[in-house]
Amino acid sequence: MIIFRFLNLNSIIAVYDKFFLQNQKRVAIIYLQLLIIGFLMQCKTYNSTMKNEYLVRQVQNYPQSIRFIKPPYLKKGDTIMIVAPAGFVPDSTEIDPGIELAKSWGLEVIIGKNAFKKHNHFAGTDDERQSDLQFALNDKKIKAIWCSRGGYGTVRIIDQLDFTTFQKKPKWVIGYSDITTLHSTIHNLGIASIHASMPSGMKLASEEAKQTLYKALFGYGYGFEIPTNPLNKKGNTKGILIGGNLSIINSMIGSFSEVNLYNKIFFIEDVGEDLYRIDRMIYTLKRTGALKNLKGIFVGDFNYDVEKDTLFGGTHREIILNVVKEYNYPVIFDFPAGHIRDNRTLIFGKDINLDVNDSTSKVSY
Repeated sequence: MIIFRFLNLNSIIAVYDKFFLQNQKRVAIIYLQLLIIGFLMQCKTYNSTMKNEYLVRQVQNYPQSIRFIKPPYLKKGDTIMIVAPAGFVPDSTEIDPGIELAKSWGLEVIIGKNAFKKHNHFAGTDDERQSDLQFALNDKKIKAIWCSRGGYGTVRIIDQLDFTTFQKKPKWVIGYSDITTLHSTIHNLGIASIHASMPSGMKLASEEAKQTLYKALFGYGYGFEIPTNPLNKKGNTKGILIGGNLSIINSMIGSFSEVNLYNKIFFIEDVGEDLYRIDRMIYTLKRTGALKNLKGIFVGDFNYDVEKDTLFGGTHREIILNVVKEYNYPVIFDFPAGHIRDNRTLIFGKDINLDVNDSTSKVSY
């Protein structure tokens, strides 16, 4: 205190200026170091809370900003991994037919270490399911990821997954139903995937379901020709196929997993949903603007209690037609895909041709 009595403000400023001028370079270096440390700490915090910052929330009024790429097709000797990101699998006997089928194609099969765990409804805890799926996404020797079953649960782990390695070295992701969450997320990275039967369903799967999966995985061309439903909207078009389970697609709206449908051909299927819910979901998609810029729609199986829903009026077909009646693109009904034995394999993220006439409906890659 005694010292400061003899120092006025001007003398303090003079001392400070002299010190700063003599140490200007040193101060600048220290300041720059502090800036770098602060930047690195911010990066670490950002990456830990937002692992997939390259995911972009989609806007339905504009086309997707990235082009789709296809992972390498499989060949004999390749390794695939079966994981359970959603509902639990009671034991290995449920997926044994799928394992045997893959081995008959010359593939090596490994199983996620948590694939048969059970935590309430789920195949293990969220951390356990995420761990298996993350390992499969990252491991370079694994060429395809086959989800054991759907149910529910993929949405609980999707934001904890890091797709950095997967994006650099894409591989096929296979499944349907709840796996639509995974499909939609990786589609926003511009990577194709496969909508197909899963190991838990292979015991009852039709021969067509198995053969189309084989052709999709190994790169053989194929297509479909089915009888035309009288309610189909005729026309022909070409575009990238995208879609999956209607309930899951609806639940992704507003998230980073919301799929961009601009100029796409849209496939939908569902199971166990009342007609009023189907009506609400289709109208919700319309309100987002997602349906007005489509190239076409083809509708798979919708398994619901027809007798219970007679009071609603019509079927899911009439509901869909009513919502899209103002749009000029073809619509196919009763395509053999969804929660049925004859669940034909579809490659999402790949161009398809859609041709709907009076007698047949054709879908070809």
